[in-house]
Amino acid sequence: MQTFPADSLPPELANCDARLGLVLGSGLGSLIDGFGDLIEIPYGEVPGLPRSAVAGHAGKFVIGTLAGVRILAACGRIHLYEGYRADEVTTLVRAMHAAGCERLILTNAAGTTRLHQPPGQWMLIEDHLNLTGTSPLEGGPNFIDMSEVYSEPWRESFLESAETLDLELGRGVYAGLRGPQYETPAEIQMLRHLGADAVGMSTVLEAIQARALGMEVAGFSCLTNWAAGLGDGHLSHQEVMETGLSVADDFVRLLSHHLAHQK
Repeated sequence: MQTFPADSLPPELANCDARLGLVLGSGLGSLIDGFGDLIEIPYGEVPGLPRSAVAGHAGKFVIGTLAGVRILAACGRIHLYEGYRADEVTTLVRAMHAAGCERLILTNAAGTTRLHQPPGQWMLIEDHLNLTGTSPLEGGPNFIDMSEVYSEPWRESFLESAETLDLELGRGVYAGLRGPQYETPAEIQMLRHLGADAVGMSTVLEAIQARALGMEVAGFSCLTNWAAGLGDGHLSHQEVMETGLSVADDFVRLLSHHLAHQK
């Protein structure tokens, strides 16, 4: 199984002193606005780290502090639909692990398939469906247990914080597909029958890679739009970006409260 060579990390990243990593999905870059003591490191300064050309993915690491906790945030990810392999998509996770991150929070923008969880809410990922047709662990007998990809104790802690803040936080299964096209209404009906509560084009491969490295994982979907056939109008990346920006503050509140009560 691949790892990232720690000796190739820039000094600021190698010495970031962050045990918590945070990957930001489409339109969610504003989540770092509440961080203090910011240090920015463009992905281009990290040898071997691919960069995304998708709008809403800034392409940089940001080291900062929130509620007294040092965090390494990845602003932007790459995707299979850009032509990358699964092991390339997850280079980001391996780099964060090499920098010292032991826990990883994955965020994404997703379409909701459930009427009781409308756009504009956050959903805590309880499990996922890897429908990408690939894995970052290909190439060897990497038989990693996936019985609990998303840490149950961590999920319970976030739910307690949400209840304290009176913040509506849904729960459900995230389906990760390859993309880049959005799903058809028939495909969404199929995914609903499979148990998917939210649908997107990222996260699952990163979660698999993180668990293989022994990292504790939490995942959150920002429900930015109705999945195909469930709402009016056409799906657009602009809608995803705008909704992500509008609800970013809710996640910062949740994360701040969680960190402040986990020391």
